[in-house]
Amino acid sequence: MPNSSTPTAISAPGKVLLAGGYLVLDRNYTALVFGLSARINVIAQKIETSEGVQLSEIVVISPQFLESQWRYGYHLAAAEGGFKVTQLHVGQTINQNPFVETALSYALTYISYSAHHLPTHTITASQLTILADNDYYSQSDSSQPGDKKIPNRFAKFPTNLKDAHKTGLGSSAALVTALTAALLSHYLPPTVFDINTLHGKRTLHNLAQAAHCAAQGKIGSGFDVAAAVYGSCRYRRFSPSILVSLPEPGAPGFAPALLKLVDDKEGKIWDVEIEKEGVRLPPGVTLRMCDVDCGTQTVGMVKQALAWRAAQPEKAGKLWDSLQERNVALGNVLAEGNTEQIVSAVSAIRELIRAMGTESGTPIEPEAQTALLDALAEVEGVYNGVVPGAGGFDAVALLVKDDEGTEGRVKECVRNWGEERGGRVRLLGVKGEMEGVRREELGSYEGWLA
Repeated sequence: MPNSSTPTAISAPGKVLLAGGYLVLDRNYTALVFGLSARINVIAQKIETSEGVQLSEIVVISPQFLESQWRYGYHLAAAEGGFKVTQLHVGQTINQNPFVETALSYALTYISYSAHHLPTHTITASQLTILADNDYYSQSDSSQPGDKKIPNRFAKFPTNLKDAHKTGLGSSAALVTALTAALLSHYLPPTVFDINTLHGKRTLHNLAQAAHCAAQGKIGSGFDVAAAVYGSCRYRRFSPSILVSLPEPGAPGFAPALLKLVDDKEGKIWDVEIEKEGVRLPPGVTLRMCDVDCGTQTVGMVKQALAWRAAQPEKAGKLWDSLQERNVALGNVLAEGNTEQIVSAVSAIRELIRAMGTESGTPIEPEAQTALLDALAEVEGVYNGVVPGAGGFDAVALLVKDDEGTEGRVKECVRNWGEERGGRVRLLGVKGEMEGVRREELGSYEGWLA
């Protein structure tokens, strides 16, 4: 067993679905997803108790936000139901966080049942500190800490977490992935779990996918978790049926069913395809994001678009097949470094995305976003951009030259755009990157840990 008195720090990246929005829900199609330099960080550390005192409690804190502390009790359920996690009252109110609670139940169950030599009582009380890089949230209502020892990458917000405006970078998937990895690394010896190995990443992927899917009502394709674990990749979703029969945490048989699902050593259960080879950006080109500070109800938009596809399968099928071809073409253009073809490749995708939006009555690329992207495409050093993923009014993604001159011109463009229209648009600091989940040095969090 690792030295659980030493804090364990893990981070997982956000994502941008550059090509493959909506198509990623169907196993007949693939998606091109890039990891982002903005990360969700989780630091796990032991709660020190008096000699002879044993707590069955996990405390989760998000110190960037108000009233963002969750306390959970945990106990082993009967009939191999795994660990049941129960939120404890703090003061008069309970602010529930289904992603945290579900990740805890799944991870503690796996930890207990995966290592037979690791008895249950070794799951000691711990504290999990969550720190999100600034670009996950719109900054209009943030304030930087006064303590100069605290890095500026983590802003403080005068709101609670549920009221913060997200920029749409995949915070829940990155959170579940980092939280799960931190728990596994904290409680299990590296001979059982090591995120630096292919086996460790596969274990983490399967467990985080199961937990994240359950937390959001067993919907979603899982591309965001795949990016959080593996980084930038070409992704084909797993069959939804894989997770349908998994019992709820605490229900009879949950533990062995989860263990079988996660420890799919021969790859007979998970039919997901995650390919990193050939996924890259040309030299001198980077991916940037512009926050529009509106946000979109993704689930409602997806339901509306899928309802159109079900109602008009022939027309939708032809459009999706054509869009898949154009998505693959963009991936090839980027991988082969053909920068002169980026503009036309992205424009071809946007054309069909707008057509899908018109046909389905879904604002996938709203007129305001079209005008913004067209204006940015005129800026020197900008190749083109898209409204990524499910679309709407979340952050837009841009393919640009990776130099200070281009960055300055883009900032000026979006500043003028916002002033002219009375809105808030800004270039985020985040860039595309290839790496997925990783361990971090504790010095990165100076001033934030007790």
